[in-house]
Amino acid sequence: MRVDRNHSAQGSGGGPVAARTRDEAALQARVVAHTRALLAQGGHWLGISPPEAQIRFDLRGRAAGQARFSPRGPWVVRYNPVLLGANAEDFLATTVPHEVAHLVAYVRHGARIRPHGPQWRAIMQFFGVAPERCHRYDLSAVRGRALQEFDYHCNCRGHRLSSIRHNRVLAGGSYICRRCATALRPGLHPGGGGHLRPDEEVLSANERK
Repeated sequence: MRVDRNHSAQGSGGGPVAARTRDEAALQARVVAHTRALLAQGGHWLGISPPEAQIRFDLRGRAAGQARFSPRGPWVVRYNPVLLGANAEDFLATTVPHEVAHLVAYVRHGARIRPHGPQWRAIMQFFGVAPERCHRYDLSAVRGRALQEFDYHCNCRGHRLSSIRHNRVLAGGSYICRRCATALRPGLHPGGGGHLRPDEEVLSANERK
């Protein structure tokens, strides 16, 4: 998501950035709920208990979703937030069941099955979704997509935050320099002091021990 560099942070509830953040959070909540519901449905149909899966929205590039599983865990479903935002309803209807079917098939049949073999296709058909291997989303939004960087500073030096972390600041979050333990503020450091690479030596205020 691109954000104007000159857009000032607003308080909770105000501004287009905050509205977009709320919309994205609501859409991701729908995906999480649908993922968990399909896991329960597929497990009940096959008489199995799929393990709790971590659901992340950190997948980049051309893939819409990815299922990762291991006998030792954790089980993870990753979704592409850019493709989700551009194809919300179809993403919910096809990509979410596609990835859930991989997890359910693995639990029921083990790791030796083909990823898009008959076991996976049967689960997709149970979900009422055509068992297609690949999505058909427009990829123009993700081709060559690079994260924008934003200037911040603490008491000791300058920092650059990725657009993801910048958007979290606009939504009310904060970050702290690991070296001087002061909160980051928008803009260049008044004394220069160099810049750390994006997100380097920075932690979320919520992560602080």
